[in-house]
Amino acid sequence: MPALIDTFSMSNGLHIPKIGFGTWQIPSGSEAYDATKAALDAGYRHIDTALTYGNEASVGEAVRDSGIPRDELFITTKLPAEIKTASGAREAFDESSRNLDLGHVDLYLVHAPWPWSAIGSDHRDGNVEVWKVLEEVYDAGRTKSIGVSNFAVADLEDLLGRTDVVPHANQIRWFIGNTQDETTAFDREHDILTEGYSPLATGGLLDNEEIARIAAKYDKSVAQVAIRYLLEKDVLPLPKSTTPSRIAANADVDFVLSSEDVAALDSLEDTTA
Repeated sequence: MPALIDTFSMSNGLHIPKIGFGTWQIPSGSEAYDATKAALDAGYRHIDTALTYGNEASVGEAVRDSGIPRDELFITTKLPAEIKTASGAREAFDESSRNLDLGHVDLYLVHAPWPWSAIGSDHRDGNVEVWKVLEEVYDAGRTKSIGVSNFAVADLEDLLGRTDVVPHANQIRWFIGNTQDETTAFDREHDILTEGYSPLATGGLLDNEEIARIAAKYDKSVAQVAIRYLLEKDVLPLPKSTTPSRIAANADVDFVLSSEDVAALDSLEDTTA
């Protein structure tokens, strides 16, 4: 499927497959191993995990067992949100590298600008401190690119004003009705690739009648239209599933939405909150 082969080009010239397989909330062990294997079997070459997910080792094992050459794969993992010190960041990167056991990382992200237990709290100094460690591992070639996740414009502006490397990517919650326009526009202005996690609103869009009406015109599912919508907006979708048939269907998005249908989707409001 071409959507799985097509790539976005990041600001440093690195190519990243246009659809990633997300592994959030997939438990370690056979579930994460089997889901990752199913994604690779379906043609995915971009796998997204995080130290906090607890499944890096299972993901890494499935990737190694696949026999797919490492240079054909793109692996993302993340620094836990609560770590805001240089020493903690170095330890976490080493731990992720050991867990994955895949050599280099392709994209390493700061998972959030604040600990999940204190969303919205001010950790700007800590973000600069850990970002400088990400710059170190990037300069050393241990990761091919670096970025952030869940950063809003104010978080990005502060980081850009105090560091050397502009993030190559910003992974945010992004779906029909929740398109984070201000952050997405800032990313675009600064050549930061926007990645969208929860492109189906964690299942919240699947019963949406308007999306279903549009999907019927293309003989596609609501999920396929929701994922295609991100691609129409140059946002990289990270769908997640543990069902092999759905994993494959989520990447079967080689169709184009009409401008009228994109406009109709643009006008939808978030009903999942």
